[in-house]
Amino acid sequence: MRLFIKNIDTLVTCDDSDNVLKNVNVFIENGVIKHIGKETFESDEIIDGKDMIVYPGLINTHHHLYQTFTRNLPEVQNMELFPWLKYLYEIWKGLDEESIRYSSMTGLSELLKCGCTTCFDHHYVFPENAGNTLIDTQFEVASRLGIRMHASRGSMDLSKKDGGLPGDSVVQDIDTILYDSERIVKKYHDNNRFSMRQVALAPCSPFSVSKELLKESAILARKLNVRLHTHLAETLDEENFTLEKYKMRPLEYMESLGWIGEDVWFAHGIHFNDEEIKRLKETKTGVAHCPISNMKLSSGIARIPEMIDLDIPVGLAVDGSASNDGSNLLEEIRVAYLLHRLKWSSKAPTGYDILKLATKGSARILGRTDIGQIKESMAGDLFMINKNRIELVGTSYDPKSLLGTVGFKGSVDYTIVNGKIVVKGGRLVNIDEEKIIYKANEAVTRLINKSKI
Repeated sequence: MRLFIKNIDTLVTCDDSDNVLKNVNVFIENGVIKHIGKETFESDEIIDGKDMIVYPGLINTHHHLYQTFTRNLPEVQNMELFPWLKYLYEIWKGLDEESIRYSSMTGLSELLKCGCTTCFDHHYVFPENAGNTLIDTQFEVASRLGIRMHASRGSMDLSKKDGGLPGDSVVQDIDTILYDSERIVKKYHDNNRFSMRQVALAPCSPFSVSKELLKESAILARKLNVRLHTHLAETLDEENFTLEKYKMRPLEYMESLGWIGEDVWFAHGIHFNDEEIKRLKETKTGVAHCPISNMKLSSGIARIPEMIDLDIPVGLAVDGSASNDGSNLLEEIRVAYLLHRLKWSSKAPTGYDILKLATKGSARILGRTDIGQIKESMAGDLFMINKNRIELVGTSYDPKSLLGTVGFKGSVDYTIVNGKIVVKGGRLVNIDEEKIIYKANEAVTRLINKSKI
């Protein structure tokens, strides 16, 4: 498969030299960028890039796709994390293969339409009667849509009766979790360059997972050569929980169980102190920054400018749709830019810095060296926006920073993953959107109705 994009107006590469190229062509063959320049190539498909700004595909480093079905619920709109979770677990205990299929289809579709080409999903809710193929279903959906997918075999084993937060019906025993974790890694994880499928092990959080499960998951992940992920330092409630139960702050507790290093990244990382920030730098432990979710749940503001200055691996993420109410990484870029301007003024990251978090930075914390930039020998993942829109008039002076300073709110013109067009003219190429909308709304109603029985 050969794809040729000709006459590109502006190409924002996010490469190591921060190049912005004008009036160039891009040739992609078998999913890999083979040439950037003025030359022309015979191809199976040609896109005219006239008036187009082209960016690297965005990379989402923390999501909960199943939460797409519990967006905009009035009962939880003013809650913080712990009471929010307790309420929603009563709905999520009704998750099954159908709700996972259509919530994943919905969330991944929204991501693709907004320029995201790689998604990491943190699924950790496995209700008693939901079956054991929920992650398999996610990979099936991702393959159908054409998105690059990193899934996690998440887990919870610490229920209310054991001093945790979730109910008994959504936790599992350690043996079941570890057995299925190994099954999924062996079946789906592809560590080769340009892989479309990877797996991480991701116990949910210190307040929903036992010490034993955290320790054994770290051992298994390193045995299988996959990455580790969990929520950490998201709220002061979590901090109080680990101090009371384990006599340690969250990061110290996780490090005592082997959870630190280049193969580990944490979601949120809001409440790290100075010494902990220094420890993240020393160990190259990553952080997935989720600004909109952190704002909605009143969790706080992560110290992202300091992390960037210290070269701590940082990526951008939308978090779960129930704490974001969307799956739009473009919106996340602008909110992140504005949030840190408000907090840190001139020390805040620029709009372009935030774009790099969503591309190169996100690739780094996923352990990928083949995505996140537009340059020869990298994966053919990118998106395109026509600059001739009424909402973009007067914005041409700094295309690198545009997505942070001005923002872009709608569907992009093209999204390309692995050298294949998956969004064209703002519409998904590989599925019937109207059919999926109808079926997904039916599945939402069934899930919500289960919780009322």
